[in-house]
Amino acid sequence: MLKGKIKAMSEQVDTLTVEGFSWTNVDSPTRTVLDELNREYAFHHLSIDDCLSVNQRPKIDEYDDYVFIILYFPHEVKHDDEYKIVLERVDIFIGQDFCVTVQSGSKRVNEIFEECKENEAVRNKYMAKGTGYFLYKLLNRLFLDMFPILDRLSKRADVYEDDIFEKKGAEDMLEDILELKKEILEFRRIISPQRPVVAQLEHKNTRFISEDLEVYFDDVVDKIERIWSHLESLNDTLNSIQQTNETIIFHNTNNVIKTLTIFSVTMMPLTLLSGIYGMNLSTLPYASHPSSFHIVTGIMLLVLIAMLIFFKVKKWM
Repeated sequence: MLKGKIKAMSEQVDTLTVEGFSWTNVDSPTRTVLDELNREYAFHHLSIDDCLSVNQRPKIDEYDDYVFIILYFPHEVKHDDEYKIVLERVDIFIGQDFCVTVQSGSKRVNEIFEECKENEAVRNKYMAKGTGYFLYKLLNRLFLDMFPILDRLSKRADVYEDDIFEKKGAEDMLEDILELKKEILEFRRIISPQRPVVAQLEHKNTRFISEDLEVYFDDVVDKIERIWSHLESLNDTLNSIQQTNETIIFHNTNNVIKTLTIFSVTMMPLTLLSGIYGMNLSTLPYASHPSSFHIVTGIMLLVLIAMLIFFKVKKWM
């Protein structure tokens, strides 16, 4: 359990203890707080440096007295009635009778900690069965919380698909589709490097994570693989939606061009006739006839009707 002087240093450090097992949650730590943790638990200085480093890939480092784990989790933030995916990083020190979680404003970890702190039943559910089981419960909850995010992404994809076929390309949805593809890409970047890390936990047999917990961590591995499979499926679906959207837009554009082409072609002979009779030559047929205007207009209408009938027969319109 942490010494009182560490608690006094920062309000972001809190500890729970159940049957000799303690969980210390450190939120937005400073170097001073981490140094105190190091003195309390004798962590390797490389682990402390990793906690302060901004750019760290997911990994598991095994030491004599503890296992150090770095993982990332997506979290949705609602802004102006829209959800945006942000990244949450959690560093975990797991030892024989303790767990230290180090994070910077991780909503999920803080929620779990507060639930354990306020509810004895929840606290016992997480912490009463030892270190390995606690790690399973924590990771299981964090990965389980990803599924509502996937559900919202799937619903957005379904809405875009319905809009494309209902509106028949009446509006270009490319920007919305690309925005959703960007979020899925970010999600995949988070999950991809963590798949082998979580898979290692399934076969990690130490005095902190016993062999009989393998089936539990297999459940965590199954969750992350389901998440990855869902993301792959979503990505394929969006690619199809984007292709469909582009095809409908291309088809509509072709229809507009066809209409303009027909209009232009039908006007060509009419323009020719009006140009000829606009030369004011007295030798033109019916040029001096009192009904010349009506005759030329009638000829132009006949030409126009004939061309439209021809286009209709050819199924060009």
